[in-house]
Amino acid sequence: MPLGTLDRTAPPLFNQGPSALSKLIFFSALALFLMVADARFNLVQPVRTAVGAVLYPIQWLALKPVQLAVGGGRYLEDLQTAQANEAEARKALALQSERASQADTLAQENARLRTMLELRQVTQTPGRVAEVLYDTADPYTRKLVIDQGLTHGITPGSPVIDENGVLGQVTQVQPFTSEITLVIDRDLSIPVQNTRTGARSVAFGDASAHGGGLELRFMGANSDVQEGDLLTTSGVDGVYPPGLPVAKVDRIERRADSAFARIHCVPMGRVSSARYVLVLAPTGTPPVPKPAPVAPAANPPAKKKGDKADKAGAKGEKSDKPADPRKEKRTP
Repeated sequence: MPLGTLDRTAPPLFNQGPSALSKLIFFSALALFLMVADARFNLVQPVRTAVGAVLYPIQWLALKPVQLAVGGGRYLEDLQTAQANEAEARKALALQSERASQADTLAQENARLRTMLELRQVTQTPGRVAEVLYDTADPYTRKLVIDQGLTHGITPGSPVIDENGVLGQVTQVQPFTSEITLVIDRDLSIPVQNTRTGARSVAFGDASAHGGGLELRFMGANSDVQEGDLLTTSGVDGVYPPGLPVAKVDRIERRADSAFARIHCVPMGRVSSARYVLVLAPTGTPPVPKPAPVAPAANPPAKKKGDKADKAGAKGEKSDKPADPRKEKRTP
């Protein structure tokens, strides 16, 4: 078939049907009808429900990435805020703990100082409060170093006490510090008296391997000493005031092969944890006399050669004195 004979017109299948204007008018009227019917009679509600139920999984899946992104951002912000609040809370808690510990420490120190002052009022002995700086480095002695020395009036041999009892004695004094030998040192001894029986004895620092206590020596095996007896200073040495608590009897060992008993005692003072101590003046120290007022200088004695002249002068002075007017006779 030659090319010029082909029909160039559209086939009847695509050329038939309503026009575009008629379609626009029809669908506009249908939309208006459906809107009015849905507003008046809810005719499209079942269709809307069915379509919503069918499309809900698709909506849920479509919203999940957005929700995850928003939730992740909020989670990170909340996490940062929670971490910052936790750090601030920890700082505040540490500060409160420090303040609480300081308050407890101050309360304990105040209680010790009050007790020490009450003990000072009981002893009626002058003294000075000092702070313990450190323990000596010698492992074979039990000594402390305090922050008071010669410039503060501390003298060697002064007794040292705390709020519980006797701690020791000042053995070395420097210009600004002093060294205290504790009662548990093996080289220190202190006269004591049993408050229950009144018996006097001498307590020595425990020289055993364990240490940390005192020992009553030269006490007979049949001596009246019981566990729990309180030992106080007797005051016979002229150093410690009488009546200060020293130790308490802890253990008594009586042996058949020995005439003496081994009596172990526990010190009453805080020998291992003292912070503040009271340094007393030794009871045997005489009081410092006050300087007497300077009297006016008397007239020097006259020389022997001028005795007669002085007597003559004295007679002349007597003669020069006016007569008593009461002895003169009044003329009528």
